Amino acid sequence: MTAVPLPYRVVDSRPETSDCVTVRLEPCGAVLPQFAPGQFAMVYAFGVGEIPVSVCGILPDGGLLHTIRSVGAVSHALCEVRPGARVGLRGPFGTGWNLPRATGGDLLVVAGGIGLAPLRPVVHAVLAAPHRFGRLNVLAGARTPHDLLYRDELAGWTGAYCGVAVDRPAPGWPGRVGVVTTLLDEADFAPLDTTAFICGPEVMIRATARELLHRGVPVNRIEVSLERNMRCATGHCGHCQLGPLLLCRDGPVVGYDRAASLLSVREL
Repeated sequence: MTAVPLPYRVVDSRPETSDCVTVRLEPCGAVLPQFAPGQFAMVYAFGVGEIPVSVCGILPDGGLLHTIRSVGAVSHALCEVRPGARVGLRGPFGTGWNLPRATGGDLLVVAGGIGLAPLRPVVHAVLAAPHRFGRLNVLAGARTPHDLLYRDELAGWTGAYCGVAVDRPAPGWPGRVGVVTTLLDEADFAPLDTTAFICGPEVMIRATARELLHRGVPVNRIEVSLERNMRCATGHCGHCQLGPLLLCRDGPVVGYDRAASLLSVREL
């Protein structure tokens, strides 16, 4: 991990939705240490600033994929980069998904909106070593079909059950309409031997975790990512504080047994 951004070259920039872009970055020289699924980098747009962005792809040559949503000056600048441009990267930061805990059992990956991005490396890792895991279920929710990330890729995740639900369907939408928790009825998993990874808006995280607990998934086998609250990556600015947790330092991935009461307090 370095405190000084290393230069990375933009190899590809691909629109995902009307406000999300996936950029592929490769090192220009020195390479950052290996990232784990769930960890994030501080991505620097030269002359604008930097923001925390979870990795959505970890490449064997040291390259990284980031899906970025345009919601501010820095993210807008990063969404506008073109192949050949350079950005700065620092990292890796934060905690990752505990994939070893899921070994031998079923796995539930539940995402809302852009929350599918930090979960994408988990899916790739499981599909690359299916003998290590039980049944893989990927449940994704979005506001509309046009807001769904990786639509073409989802169809190619053979070996996994992939369910999609949208809040507002477009004409001709053939899939489920409603919240992502409705897809749990179609998923195939043994609750007591299941590990669940959840990322999305906090209201979605709470609803999904509560439904999984109701179905018998142990609380210590539910992990959630609270990356939406991060800011500086060092835990000094205080924007990421959630009760006693500093998410840049103690997260963004935390067990729901730690996060449940804290999320309830924030709701109030």
